[in-house]
Amino acid sequence: MTDHDNAYDGLVDEDSHGQWAFGTSFDDPLAGVDTTVPDDVDLKALAAYCLMLGDDALISSQRLAEWSTRAPELEEEVALANVGLDLLGQARLLLARAAAADADVVPFISDTTPVPSEDALAFFRDESAFKCVRLTELDNGDFAKSQIRLLIFSTWRLAIFDRLSTSRDPVLAAVASKGVKELTYHRDYAARWVVTMGCGTDESKRRAQEALSHLWPYVSELFVPTDQEIALAKVGVAVDPREVRKEFDSIIAQVLHAAELEAPAGKSVGTIGGRGGRRGIHTEAFGPLIAEMQVVARAHPEGVW
Repeated sequence: MTDHDNAYDGLVDEDSHGQWAFGTSFDDPLAGVDTTVPDDVDLKALAAYCLMLGDDALISSQRLAEWSTRAPELEEEVALANVGLDLLGQARLLLARAAAADADVVPFISDTTPVPSEDALAFFRDESAFKCVRLTELDNGDFAKSQIRLLIFSTWRLAIFDRLSTSRDPVLAAVASKGVKELTYHRDYAARWVVTMGCGTDESKRRAQEALSHLWPYVSELFVPTDQEIALAKVGVAVDPREVRKEFDSIIAQVLHAAELEAPAGKSVGTIGGRGGRRGIHTEAFGPLIAEMQVVARAHPEGVW
């Protein structure tokens, strides 16, 4: 019987079937990790930060899942599914950490519905409660658009996680250390495809360049820090995203040079009243995405299998 008062009980469910998508067995990346939050860390800020990172992964995973049965080749369908599963695993641990740091972030369902906290956060929050960057939620578009988005996202996230692997929060450090290996593959996989498309046919090059033009305005949001990120970075827990911009630009420039593509200059998606994805302001594509993601859980809030 899972103790639902502890967000980490049941993260590994080798002998039983859990609720929703998380009943399958897998190695626990937190095995042996002290999950105690350092005494000088603001719990609400830590929870908010974990939600940011967790939501980025969760929504990216959902978009990648939409390629199932639609990828151009079976091999790419498997590759995209595996990338999505890696991100789903990261999301689960980060959402669980957010709930452990601040129980108030977890939506109330009912006194009789023992939904694990990470599931409640994924399936029962409203649109404005999600903190993902807007790049992650845009529609997939064609294969070129999805691969260039994956290149941008994984390059940025890998730079963040590489630094986060030395976080003073032991859970963030453990998740990031495992995530670095996964994200390195994600970045290299996407980079190979971007080069292939850029140096391929006139049509593949056109699609890749159009994808860059569409996605590039969302890049600047990746490097705008929230108050929580700044505060936690000062105490060695989080990463200020401004620190990784130079590394990101260098790697993306190398890939685009090899692909004979150009990043658009001077374009950036604005905010609404200074608010973007991190503060609950999302694109028109986000509502339908989470509606599809949450429909089964909301229709059967007490369902288990």
